[in-house]
Amino acid sequence: MAEEFEQHSLPLGAGEKLRAAREARGLTLAQVAGETRIPQRHLQTIEAGDFAAMPARTYAVSFAKNYARMVGLDQDEIAALVRAELDAQDPEPRPRPSGFEPGDPARVPSRALGWVSILAVVLVLAGLFAFARTFFAPAVELPSLVEQEDAGQPAGAAEQRRPAAAQPASAPTGGAVVFTALEPGIWVKFYDAAGLQLMQKQMELGERYSVPADADGPQLWTGRPDALAITVGGRAVPKLAEEQRTMRDVPVSAEALLARPEPVASPAAAPTAAVSPTT
Repeated sequence: MAEEFEQHSLPLGAGEKLRAAREARGLTLAQVAGETRIPQRHLQTIEAGDFAAMPARTYAVSFAKNYARMVGLDQDEIAALVRAELDAQDPEPRPRPSGFEPGDPARVPSRALGWVSILAVVLVLAGLFAFARTFFAPAVELPSLVEQEDAGQPAGAAEQRRPAAAQPASAPTGGAVVFTALEPGIWVKFYDAAGLQLMQKQMELGERYSVPADADGPQLWTGRPDALAITVGGRAVPKLAEEQRTMRDVPVSAEALLARPEPVASPAAAPTAAVSPTT
């Protein structure tokens, strides 16, 4: 009876506390192994209190702390009990075994080592890509295949195969004659070869006048030829003059305007105000 009392009065070890907590929660060793990812054989060794049989002290302490967290016990208290029991069972530390045990935190690669490994792989791939570009895209420019082909052909054949060069746009040869006022209040008078008036007015800025296509020898009288833009067939032609002066009986048919040389401004020419004639 005294021996039984002494046995019950002794404090529980770490393994006994863990087993009691597991049974109180109604859990099996298989369930604890599945949640903690600790091999079931190590759980049995821990509950038996045979911590010296574990591969290393780190395994024993780490596994016991994980077990304690799973069943709701104080991890630090369990870890202290495991260390005390290890000191009593196996005071001399044993060499760490090689290999990796599932659930061993000491053997899991650190996050820094993982990032370093990823960076090394990226650098290797970048080097391979740069080498492939220089290998498949040499810096030396290859000779033109067209020129080599032309060298073996007669001179005429090479010229026939090449596309013709774009020809410059031809100058206008005729079309509607349009005068546009570049300033406000530009007095003009248009009339034909017989003196019959076609139009007389002061044109406003931007106002346009089209010379009738059927007019016989149309002519112009104005004092501001420098303020009249002219187009023939939709294309601009030089003004009648580049300075302000009175011009009368100036032919303004398409043929006459296209035949005129480009005017040259006369610095000595004095501007003369245009006076509207009475007709």
